[in-house]
Amino acid sequence: MSPAPGPVRINIHPSFDVLAATTAARLITKLLDVQNERGEATVVLTGGTVGIATLKAVVDSPACSAVDWSKVNFWWGDERFLPVGDPESNAKQARDVLLDKIGVDPARVHPMGSPDQFADTQAAAADYARQLAVAAAAEHPGTEEENLDTTAIVWNALPRFDVLLLGIGPDGHIASLFPEMAGIRVRNELVVGVDNSPKPPPSRVSLTLPTINSAQEVWMVVSGSDKAGAVGLALAGANPVQVPAAGPAGRVKTLWLIDQDAAAKVPENLFLGGAS
Repeated sequence: MSPAPGPVRINIHPSFDVLAATTAARLITKLLDVQNERGEATVVLTGGTVGIATLKAVVDSPACSAVDWSKVNFWWGDERFLPVGDPESNAKQARDVLLDKIGVDPARVHPMGSPDQFADTQAAAADYARQLAVAAAAEHPGTEEENLDTTAIVWNALPRFDVLLLGIGPDGHIASLFPEMAGIRVRNELVVGVDNSPKPPPSRVSLTLPTINSAQEVWMVVSGSDKAGAVGLALAGANPVQVPAAGPAGRVKTLWLIDQDAAAKVPENLFLGGAS
């Protein structure tokens, strides 16, 4: 049985720019704290407008160089199944605004597979599950890598994710898990291929919800009035099959980092839970 998730906290920011800058500062501080404790840290990146703006704000921060970026592991929550280097891929965008500017260790950067490498999204998903299992085995000495079951959600089949960043869509989707579709229902796989996404491009690869919820902290970073309905429904306790954004729950904490526009339909009683 997996442990109960940690508390949910909501932080409202006055604008898109403030949200991106504040989230970047929070991320830098968190990575520093984890490195001071463990020597290295792991973050799962997201794409989207505010996700990429946050990564850019990390580089723009005066505190950026305080993190030892050579000892940060980078994974992705999802990816468009596009050729390597395609400007629309989450990995390419992250490299352009962050990874190529901070002195990362290439061995610690784990992009999802592309059609240059794999025949289809299912093969790319299976390979990403394998990569997760390899990283988990390295974190758990004595666990035989060949005995890891990469289709089962067990703690030693996943590396530790210190922070997992997520955006949400106006329809409430997270990563590439869309309302009422097969991906959001998957419980016994680490990673899934998506071949009929309602949002282009149709082919994608995504962590599953149980994998997302293995993270120590999940940060939902959301901006814009077009997301307000989805944010309100998620925080009101909607069913994750209908509103996937209702599903993420970090083991230690779940942070909703949202701007005023995205917060327009958040139930008022939840603001009492406020800052963290």
